[in-house]
Amino acid sequence: MNIVCIGGGPAGLYFALLMKQQNPAHDITVVERNRPYDTFGWGVVFSDQTMEHMRQWDPVTAGQIEQSFNHWDDIELHIKGRVIRSGGHGFVGIGRKKLLNILQARCEQLGVKLVFETDAESDADYPDADLVIASDGINSKVRTRHAAVFKPDIVTRPNRYIWLGTKRLYDAFTFLFEKTEHGWFQAHIYKFDETTSTFIVECPEHVWKAHGLDQANADESVAFCERLFADNLRGEKLLTNARHLRGSAWLNFQRITCQQWSLFNGRSHVVLMGDAVHTAHFAIGSGTKLALEDAIELTKQFRDHGNHTEVGAEEIADVLRNYQAERRIDVLKLQNAAWNAMEWFENCGERYCDQLEPEQFMYSMLTRSQRISHENLRLRDKAWLEGYERWIAARAGLADQHAVPPMFTPYTVRGLTLKNRVVVSPMAQYSAVDGTPGDYHLVHLGARALGGAGLVFAEMTCPSPDARITPACPGLWNDTQRDAWKRIVDFVHQHSDAKIAIQLGHAGPKGSTNEPWVGAGADKPLAQGNWPLVAASAVPYERGVTELPRAMSRADMERIRDEFVAATRRAAEAGFDWLELHCAHGYLLSAFISPLTNQRDDDYGGTLANRLRWPLEVFSAMRAAWPQDKPMSVRISAHDWVEGGITPDDAVEIAKAFKAAGADLIDCSSGQVSPNQKPVYGRMYQTPFADRVRNEAGIATIAVGAISEADHVNSIIAAGRADLCAVARPHLANPAWTLQEAAKIGYTALDWPVQYRSGKSQMETLIQRERAAAKAGST
Repeated sequence: MNIVCIGGGPAGLYFALLMKQQNPAHDITVVERNRPYDTFGWGVVFSDQTMEHMRQWDPVTAGQIEQSFNHWDDIELHIKGRVIRSGGHGFVGIGRKKLLNILQARCEQLGVKLVFETDAESDADYPDADLVIASDGINSKVRTRHAAVFKPDIVTRPNRYIWLGTKRLYDAFTFLFEKTEHGWFQAHIYKFDETTSTFIVECPEHVWKAHGLDQANADESVAFCERLFADNLRGEKLLTNARHLRGSAWLNFQRITCQQWSLFNGRSHVVLMGDAVHTAHFAIGSGTKLALEDAIELTKQFRDHGNHTEVGAEEIADVLRNYQAERRIDVLKLQNAAWNAMEWFENCGERYCDQLEPEQFMYSMLTRSQRISHENLRLRDKAWLEGYERWIAARAGLADQHAVPPMFTPYTVRGLTLKNRVVVSPMAQYSAVDGTPGDYHLVHLGARALGGAGLVFAEMTCPSPDARITPACPGLWNDTQRDAWKRIVDFVHQHSDAKIAIQLGHAGPKGSTNEPWVGAGADKPLAQGNWPLVAASAVPYERGVTELPRAMSRADMERIRDEFVAATRRAAEAGFDWLELHCAHGYLLSAFISPLTNQRDDDYGGTLANRLRWPLEVFSAMRAAWPQDKPMSVRISAHDWVEGGITPDDAVEIAKAFKAAGADLIDCSSGQVSPNQKPVYGRMYQTPFADRVRNEAGIATIAVGAISEADHVNSIIAAGRADLCAVARPHLANPAWTLQEAAKIGYTALDWPVQYRSGKSQMETLIQRERAAAKAGST
């Protein structure tokens, strides 16, 4: 094949040498705009895993890099006068110039032609090429020329950063955080050769402007950073690289993804590689990793397709399709992790730097990408993690010095203490008769109370018959229902050390529907026996399907408020430990809060403050009727997942309003307000809402949604992303989920009900045997 690589960065050079090594008959040229053995930039970082891949594909190049790289395992944090260090993280740092020089020399050794000082304008400049690799960087001309085919999505991020160097040598990947009168700055620092360290300074746009850095030239910017980090620099200067700055000292990161990675231009196949096709934020040091592994995967695809000298156009097309299909998954995973890390650094000044103690800040920073979990940290640095677990336990009031998984630390709010941080989420069971819970509810909730969770929620319970979602929803509008609930509460208190909560809610525009397994199914109107619906506005949940509700009058508001208060009093009489008000998922109170469903033009519509007016009135009346020593939470939809609906920004303001009204926690769910929602699902996908509300609104939160294992709960609690974790579907499958998860992570101190204790040791033993067998099978 005749191959031309446009761009002599890591992607183009490494692909060229791998392909030439694989088949010397290939005619390969790398076209680079810079001079021979001349490049810009400071150090680059990639992981031990990438280094291992390079050893497998070209031991010669890997060996040369290993002689020049700096390897470190430690990450060190400097904040608020504290220094905290954790090990076992495994990074490789090398000067960008040194790396490219090694790749250039290896290309020449193998017979790859290197053409310098040539700024290729287009893939069309090389009509004789069978394959053109567009590895021409973040500002790729090839990608721009064929944008209609590649369909790039380019997002410019808000933070400003400047990429500098220093002669001070650091023996760990170091993060510095310094607060000024206008806000926080952070520096990302790592040594990349025997004399120099990379020193990247980053800050939010508003902080950058407040310091006048938008008006500063490069020298003035460097001088500012030297003053800011003078104590840490210990007399060393910060260095610039004029060519790297490309005319601007401070840059904005651009996240790039492309829908299509390759095309046929009529004469040559063209494929994007490296930064031309995808970028990942430097917060996890992944740009060079992506470029090198792109080169490895495309080489592998050609090898698997025979790697013949004469490769037909159709075969090349097959290779490129397979390359994108195989590579896209890993790239998306890494880009998502980098995005999480990037957002963490973008928001840390507002969300974490002041709010978290240095110990918890360190944990939050280490787990910022969500790729590193609690147990993964244990593998990396067991001593550090156990020390942190002891710190968390002490903060929770545990007197002994033993390390305790964060999910098993107690939590106290008002006069109530939960034994651990696991909550059985309220889950609709649609099994009541005339609003009265029966034996099913006793068994359902009783089993889960015996299963180890600290708090068990009953499903949404309604203050009136016309507040129900379905005819089979439970209620608290009469004393018979109160007494039925009391029977369940008494069982939980007598036979377990769990606490029990009730969630009160009104279905509003989503009422008078079937149980999910009856008739037309969930959210569909009853075939008969419907009752009139009320809502903030005459807006049906699903146009043309669900019943049209009547817009509520002030008299309706007063009636329903009083019904909530009466139900609250009955909940107290039944002995519930905790009360939650349901203001989520498109039900009545949620329908007032969301602009998608509230179209009123009176004092209860329009602005968010107006839309919150009646829900806050209801909450305040309930709070006054609920015992002051017992907690109250509010479930909200923190994101409607529909344009024009509630956003996470709104969720913070909603939480502040309920906090001011006396709420103790915000239960952060999302969606179900509109059938047009487009949620982005994934592991712990709603936890970022709990994180943001907790640390920006300053109120405790409950995280919900796709939390399915102990590692998730421990990571969320330890990082300060939420105070409690509500687990739903896993508890449907296994009432003793909490007990089993404790056994899985080897935590044997969790007490079991006396009747079940003979099963405890057996479960723990079986899990240990399974783990030992799996380990033996992998060696």
